[in-house]
Amino acid sequence: MVSLRFNNYIGIDYSGAKTSLSRLAQLQIYTANPEGNPRRINPPEKRVKNWCRKELAFHLREILKSKKKTIIGIDHGLSFPYSFYKKNKLKNWDRMLAFVSKTWKTSNDSVTVEDARKAVGSPGQATDYRLTEKWMPAAKSVFHFDVQGSVAKSTHAGIPWIYEIIQDVEIRNRTHFWPFDGLEVQPDKNVIAEIFPSLFRRRYKKGQRSDDQHDAFVASAWLRDMDKRGLLNYYFNPMLSDSEKQLVFLEGWILGVL
Repeated sequence: MVSLRFNNYIGIDYSGAKTSLSRLAQLQIYTANPEGNPRRINPPEKRVKNWCRKELAFHLREILKSKKKTIIGIDHGLSFPYSFYKKNKLKNWDRMLAFVSKTWKTSNDSVTVEDARKAVGSPGQATDYRLTEKWMPAAKSVFHFDVQGSVAKSTHAGIPWIYEIIQDVEIRNRTHFWPFDGLEVQPDKNVIAEIFPSLFRRRYKKGQRSDDQHDAFVASAWLRDMDKRGLLNYYFNPMLSDSEKQLVFLEGWILGVL
């Protein structure tokens, strides 16, 4: 019998549209326990249908401080290519988070990604890929804006909120931000990881869910199913050389890409 590492599996379909206070149909969150199908989590405010990014960040804080053993899959990049680190003289992931949060300011209530792009300029080229994106041709660069299927806006809107979340010392101590904190995950840690729902989308029937709801659903379902099969540790340790691992500790990796 497989010993489960987690008992709470969260899938998030993210959106970088509008501001952090805008309620977005594209922003969806599903949760699953070891038994039963994932279910949609509704915003805490009554009679409100959709989440906003600020509200979601506060909700994630509550989850990560709860007694549940949680793994969270988010479908936006959690980092940038090595070229960005080199250009801005950033030595590690934590410094990258602080730098992006300070310069892009998309966690501010009124700042859109478009506003930040006009103020800051291009962070990189659409042909600048992380190693994980080179291993998966369907994935686009986190700098590839204004095309369908791009995660550029979501990434630039989401990274400042990751920075806000890790400022909480309790969360930082209890949560493994994979793979930046290492590929091996300690048994007592919650996990936040980047996922790519297209990898799993066809494995699960869509039913009446919207595309965005289904992406969050399949992320939650896949995390649960892999844990129940005892395969998460397999995915936590992709087949990388030592030099590639050092790069991944900066650039991140898409969980599910081997």
